[in-house]
Amino acid sequence: MMLGVASQPLTADDLVADLRRLGVRAGDVVMVHASLRAIGPVEGGAATVVGAIDAAVGPEGTVMMTLGARDDFDWVNKRPEPEREKLLADTVPFDHLRTPASREVGTLAEVFRQCPGTVVSNNPEGRFGARGRLAVALLDDAPWHDYYGPGSPLERLLRAGGKVLRMGANLDTVTVLHHAEYLAPVAGKQRVRRHRRVFGPDGPEVRHVDCLNDEDGIVDHPGEDYFAVILRGFLASGRASLGVVGGARSELFAAADIVEYGVAWMAENLRAPTPPGGA
Repeated sequence: MMLGVASQPLTADDLVADLRRLGVRAGDVVMVHASLRAIGPVEGGAATVVGAIDAAVGPEGTVMMTLGARDDFDWVNKRPEPEREKLLADTVPFDHLRTPASREVGTLAEVFRQCPGTVVSNNPEGRFGARGRLAVALLDDAPWHDYYGPGSPLERLLRAGGKVLRMGANLDTVTVLHHAEYLAPVAGKQRVRRHRRVFGPDGPEVRHVDCLNDEDGIVDHPGEDYFAVILRGFLASGRASLGVVGGARSELFAAADIVEYGVAWMAENLRAPTPPGGA
């Protein structure tokens, strides 16, 4: 199919054929990042895209997406920590089964979350959705703190031989690189503590989540987002399958490969600032 050319809406069969040409196979475990706008008009909209990915990996395959969680009070976590619980006191609690996906991850993630059969993890900061044979194994009992680190759904994705499927997504959209941030031997990694109101065993409560700084970076790095720099270099190395799905430039590659590449890149290029008066 020619890039950006579609005389009529795409069908599920069109998308499955494109995914097959890209290299998606039955039984694959794939983490998806996609832009519906880049893919183009599809009969049935986003639900058809989800169905096409399901069909491409088949009943023995698994599909996973980053969901995040809509948070209209994220500004609270910019305030001093002692003030946060009071500021969150009357806010709507996070409900992992009902709270919409973060706007930043796009429309497809929200439709994916609502599709029957999607399993959703219970973390307001690092929430994932998955469907298929390994969905529960990937997400069940995921860590509350350091939700991209050891024992996380991202580490489990790597252990399952998972792949990353990107369809028209921005260059800085490669969530599995957050796991590389935990593995990279970089000194002085920045950490954050965020507070969210959630449902606890006795009703709504404010809890904190501790993790590496996955919003601004584990160290300050000037210029372009370093995830975009890493992905561009990785693609140039020839370790990804390149193609088109609908109208979207697309890539498919092993999650372990880009994590390995990302760890090496971070070790070489990320440095914590030298303290005043330091060597």
